[in-house]
Amino acid sequence: MMSSVTANPLDFERCYRAVESRDARFDGWFITAVKTTGVYCRPSCPTPVRPKRENVRFYPTAAAAQLAGFRACKRCRPDASPGSPEWNVRGDLVGRAMRLIADGAVDRNGVAGLAQRLSVSERHLHRLLLSELGAGALAIARAQRAQTARVLIETTDLPFTDVAFAAGFESIRQFNDTVREVFALTPTTLRTAGRRRGDMTDGALTLRLPYRPPLDWAALSGWLRVRALPGVAEMNGRTYRRTLRLPRGSGVVALEPIDTHIRCTLRLESMADLTSAVRQCRRLLDLDADPLSVVEVLSQDRRLSSVVKKRPGLRAPGAVDGTELAIQAILGQQVSLAAARTLASRLVTEHGDVIKIADPTLTHLFPRADAIADADLSKLGVPAMRRATLYALARAVAGGTLALDPGADRGQTYQQLMRLPGIGEWTAGYIVMRALGDPDTFLPSDLGIKKAGARLGLGSNPRAMSEHAAAWRPWRSYATHQLWATLSDTPNKPAQRGKAGVTVKEAS
Repeated sequence: MMSSVTANPLDFERCYRAVESRDARFDGWFITAVKTTGVYCRPSCPTPVRPKRENVRFYPTAAAAQLAGFRACKRCRPDASPGSPEWNVRGDLVGRAMRLIADGAVDRNGVAGLAQRLSVSERHLHRLLLSELGAGALAIARAQRAQTARVLIETTDLPFTDVAFAAGFESIRQFNDTVREVFALTPTTLRTAGRRRGDMTDGALTLRLPYRPPLDWAALSGWLRVRALPGVAEMNGRTYRRTLRLPRGSGVVALEPIDTHIRCTLRLESMADLTSAVRQCRRLLDLDADPLSVVEVLSQDRRLSSVVKKRPGLRAPGAVDGTELAIQAILGQQVSLAAARTLASRLVTEHGDVIKIADPTLTHLFPRADAIADADLSKLGVPAMRRATLYALARAVAGGTLALDPGADRGQTYQQLMRLPGIGEWTAGYIVMRALGDPDTFLPSDLGIKKAGARLGLGSNPRAMSEHAAAWRPWRSYATHQLWATLSDTPNKPAQRGKAGVTVKEAS
């Protein structure tokens, strides 16, 4: 199973067995390079001839394979695999760096900016990444730029100069050299060979977002539907649509499950925001998750086993923007979901930015932290102490003392949140779980968790439940969602309240 690979990602025998069986569950976990062909592939590459073990090398990243002189396989397109779940699990410096690189941090601020964000020297960061991943930050970002360029080359009619800068390259020469080196094709040949009709229409770019099945879209879309803010997000049939705040402008995205992928249709003010937009969508839908590893661990608990096996594709929804999620979590304290939506809608109407992209129903971006920090919230309809909490969080984010992005230190952020007025353990944990994408947060004080735990024979005492939940590591966030999901199985369930479906009391 996957967990055996995470313990030793480059264990040759385990990796080779995955390649022999063409096991797609391992796609994204590691890269297979074949010395005789000079290409690197997914473990599940459908090539009719399996490589001999003496001709195979395994690398933790595509960047490491590229540095070793291998080029991407044209058959299996290894760079289009789902991302490795390892970077979601790991809260250390390497995990934080990989999440920031995936979000485009190196493209926007360089390696120096990435190192500064992580509070380490460039030299130390390079040594650490090279030791663990076989490539430094620049090489990893370069591999990502190559894949973004390939998407734009094959799915748009953008001039190559525009493609180069949209993908994050500093020059057209760097773009040409990288494409030829990684794909063994010129940009012109790649466009001709890889053209997919209908992917770029009326200024909207349609992409395929891969994931590891199964995916419980009904549960995921239901979660998003009841939290969608008018003007910012909506569920239209099976399609989830929302606005995105991006580094260089705004965007509007539509997400819908099609076959074995999510169809992602983007309209962007700046095509240079493509990488960030895709990462926001993947985080929101938890598309880099490894559901089978989650089921493997959680089903070992006999009390939880039947629950998990009933919903093996249940995801732990993230957030497109950490500040947006945190503000909504505060607004949702001690009120129903409907009331929280009303409060958030007022905030959006008064202080959100109107998007420049024309859309019949999606009109606003959620307010920035600095806008909330300077706003008059007296007419919002929340108690004075709740307003003080909103101000404290917004000013901390706007002032740079609190980061709610993928590169934030989860433990440190939790402690910072706990020091803010009006934020207790539940809200701090909920923000870390969703805004920072922590897969291992448990919320024992949540009333819904207590109710579900009592029903399953886990008890309802928070301390006892926390001790029991230790066996669920590193997937306690998924266990939390599984327990919440059991509440919907009750025929006469009470009206949903709070973020978990029940009222949640916070310490002031």
